[in-house]
Amino acid sequence: MKLSVLRILFFALLPAVGCAQAGRLQGFPLTAVRLLDSPFKQAQQTDLNYLLSLDMDRLLAPYQKEAGIQPKAENYGNWENTGLDGHIGGHYVSALALMYASTGDQEMLRRLNYMVDQLEACQQKSGNGYLGGTPGGKQMWQDIKAGKIEAGSFSLNKKWVPWYNIHKTYAGLRDAYLFAGNEKAKNMLVKLSDWCIDLTANLTDAQIQDMLRSEHGGMNEVFADVAQITGDKKYLTIAKRFSQISVLNPLLQGKDQLNGMHANTQIPKVIGYQRVAEVGGDTSWTKAADFFWNTVVNHRTVSIGGNSVSEHFHPANNFSSMLESKEGPETCNTYNMLKLSKQLFLNSASAQYLNYYERAMYNHILSSQHPSRGGFVYFTPMRPRHYRVYSQPQEDFWCCVGSGLENHGKYGELVYAHTDKDLYVNLFLPSRLEWQAKGLALTQKTKFPFEERSELTLNLKKAQKFTLYIRQPEWVKQGLVQVMVNGKEAKTSTAVAGYVGIDRKWKSGDVVAFSLPMETKAEYLPDGSPWVSFVHGPIVLAAATDKKDLTGLLADGSRMGHVANGPLYSLEEAPLLVSSAKNVANLIQPVPGKPFTFTASGLIQPSQYKGLELVPFYQIHDARYMVYWPVTTPEGLEARKAAIKEKEREKLALEARTVDQVAPGEQQPESDHGFQGERTETGVHRDRHWRHATGWFSYNLKNKGTGARKLRVTYFGRDRDRAFDILVNNQLLKTVTADGSGGDKFVEVDYELPAHLLTKASNNVLNIQFRAKEGSSTAGIYEVRLLK
Repeated sequence: MKLSVLRILFFALLPAVGCAQAGRLQGFPLTAVRLLDSPFKQAQQTDLNYLLSLDMDRLLAPYQKEAGIQPKAENYGNWENTGLDGHIGGHYVSALALMYASTGDQEMLRRLNYMVDQLEACQQKSGNGYLGGTPGGKQMWQDIKAGKIEAGSFSLNKKWVPWYNIHKTYAGLRDAYLFAGNEKAKNMLVKLSDWCIDLTANLTDAQIQDMLRSEHGGMNEVFADVAQITGDKKYLTIAKRFSQISVLNPLLQGKDQLNGMHANTQIPKVIGYQRVAEVGGDTSWTKAADFFWNTVVNHRTVSIGGNSVSEHFHPANNFSSMLESKEGPETCNTYNMLKLSKQLFLNSASAQYLNYYERAMYNHILSSQHPSRGGFVYFTPMRPRHYRVYSQPQEDFWCCVGSGLENHGKYGELVYAHTDKDLYVNLFLPSRLEWQAKGLALTQKTKFPFEERSELTLNLKKAQKFTLYIRQPEWVKQGLVQVMVNGKEAKTSTAVAGYVGIDRKWKSGDVVAFSLPMETKAEYLPDGSPWVSFVHGPIVLAAATDKKDLTGLLADGSRMGHVANGPLYSLEEAPLLVSSAKNVANLIQPVPGKPFTFTASGLIQPSQYKGLELVPFYQIHDARYMVYWPVTTPEGLEARKAAIKEKEREKLALEARTVDQVAPGEQQPESDHGFQGERTETGVHRDRHWRHATGWFSYNLKNKGTGARKLRVTYFGRDRDRAFDILVNNQLLKTVTADGSGGDKFVEVDYELPAHLLTKASNNVLNIQFRAKEGSSTAGIYEVRLLK
């Protein structure tokens, strides 16, 4: 199918329900926008090369195995052969479709068609519409159909989040159709949706809600998409059934109950709530999605646009864990927050969503891929002087690799928007737009943010009257966007909030130039604590401190390879800002002769750091860095140093003694440590996760260096009437009776590990099991550590 025909197809396919109404805002299809030279165009090409490096037959192997077809190659490793088999294959189909739509690259289309053809063979072999890569999935789904449901936050019937996994297949098929016009993918998507309707037909709503306790991605979103694609309301019904009520209801009531929740489990659900609202017209669900967006963006997000610590929402009034953890904002979260922001912007035309979108796109998404060699980032630590880890194409298959493959192929999605007659310029990216329905081509030339202006050149088949709206960003003071048309100051209006409008009869060759004056601002953390990040315009400034101890900079295929596990540098010894000035940003000065480079030498202590230079965070790679800086007054300097020193001394001492650790109740740490269990539950108490069981649960901890001598377990002191055994490699270590005597606090208990258990451990792996006595339960377990 020729690209020009596809462009016409996309206009028919992509608008949300109601977009045909006069005046309703719509995005342009990716085929209508081409990036020109910029860091975003470079990132797009780097991502394209990563897509080319992946072996399609290895990505297809999980599907073929489950369908009973002999694979042409062996699975990839890492998450692709440890239970989440096939999830990257779904992301890969989406990424190919996005990249093809954005570039017209024929190899992307060839690969996409090959993937869809091979997946079709798997679906046909299954005979009932099913298509998935979850090992042993067929039997598991039959158990689900029969009402046998055992759900946990990251497991379902002892499988690793199978709904989350298969959602990537659904989304891939949808995207292959919507972005690349693949009709076969559409038919497969409908069959897979019908399979799910049949699977759940005899389940009660309560059973489905129980099942949805397991992470399930955006299943409600994709079913709403199918409802719109087909026009059949039965898919909207299943979309609503797959909308988790326990998360939706507090949002409908305007209540923030997000503390401790796994962040990226929730965001896709909310995208789905909004999609159901768009298709079904339920404005209350839009209000719920908007409340969630405001809560996350305004109260739980750092300056780069990311959120979460160790994948979970930390307390909105306490960002200390954000500054202390090596597992900072997760890229998948921001990938999904951008999706939600796009939905809400097109629904409301409110520029507030674009202000966040721009910030997150430049500072988190663009920074999450290595610009030259490629590789995607999972966690972006905000801890002073820590660093990021990058994936390798043949080794690493985390969720953030899957979403990362998609991220850099769709930068053109929201640069422009339109109503039935007017054009909106939302983002300042060098790009070319073709609005075929209007016979309009527009070229945006800019070196932004390295110049404070942009220029639009219009090419029209015939002169026509419409309003050109240029976004007035929040980082430009009101009234300072100056607009020139053909060299003369233009008459503008502010009738649309957040935009400068130029209403006139446009002719081919018209040139619109506008200014984008930027200033440097200091942004404190949302909890008001004395930590500051500097932002120039929408660009977060950071300083590279050194390139030492970058352990695992290029991740291997291990379960924890995505974490920057190199030494934690002391917060006490980190550079800090000392000033009596009310606005410390006034002391940030540009460095002469160095574009977009600043110095804070008048603020920084100790002296060895005064030469640090502040540059766009997205430019810093393969280095330790500072994004957030502790700030104090000369009078408060010594007290602050003392407080940090004591806290850090204890933390670093524990870190130095720790051989391995796991946080019970937190999804990825448990997965990474081989969690197993029966009759076990999780929860959150005082912002800490716990797990207990009336049956048992266990983890595999690695005795690296064979230095472990003690097992430390953290309990809550008031737990009582609990009796359970702790076993190590199936041998009894200790029988514990919790009697509530520990008081109203968390309690750490150390258990000596017998030498014979350590020496006999196969591959130095210690299986730590907590098993309830008959008729009782384990205590809540908050942390498990092996200590030297």
